[in-house]
Amino acid sequence: KAAEGQEVMTLEGTVNKTTISLFILLTAAFYTFSTKNTDLIWVGVLGGLVAAIITIFKKEWSPYSVPLYAGLEGLALGGISFVFNSMYPGIAQQAIFLTFGIFGALLFAYQTKIIQATENFKLGIFAATAGIALAYFINLIASFFTGGSFYFMTIGQPGSPAPLMSIGFSVFVVIIASLNLVLDFDFIEQGSEAGVPKYMEWYGAFGLLVTLIWLYLEILRLLSKLRSR
Repeated sequence: KAAEGQEVMTLEGTVNKTTISLFILLTAAFYTFSTKNTDLIWVGVLGGLVAAIITIFKKEWSPYSVPLYAGLEGLALGGISFVFNSMYPGIAQQAIFLTFGIFGALLFAYQTKIIQATENFKLGIFAATAGIALAYFINLIASFFTGGSFYFMTIGQPGSPAPLMSIGFSVFVVIIASLNLVLDFDFIEQGSEAGVPKYMEWYGAFGLLVTLIWLYLEILRLLSKLRSR
């Protein structure tokens, strides 16, 4: 809770910080996408990881680390989007529209109480998210030894269709990533009501940004698998 006389987190302030963060991310992504600069992908990924760790452990630094995170992740996303778009023209635009469409739909569902962040709901989404993270981690480790991905994680290439099981897994991940947005909405609402310090507006924006980036990448993977067939 904020100290007496200290500015507190508000819903409007968090919306503004989220808008600024998204603008930075999209601007950086447009740069790497339009210049076809895939060399910046790992700069963005690794730099973004460092910025995210700093944000998580030093929340009071969020006003500085979150814009940095947005810019670095934007560089990575622009390069990744270019790679996918080279294989399947138009796929990046489709993924962007779907991501923001899902965001808008779930925000509406949350505001109208169609979906509520109950304790059981939070526990279920957390467990599913942790399971997905573990699956990806094991797949990453296994790929170092086998040189390939698990059957249910295979990404389709033009002329090499993705397995139906892989498409089903991607659909499940997209659903869980989408529902994580509800947890972000709840965190922002609870923080605003609790009167936490002002810098938590940036931390709330960070949470939304992380989920939207994850959701976009998973939609990109799903669309590529569908297009491969």
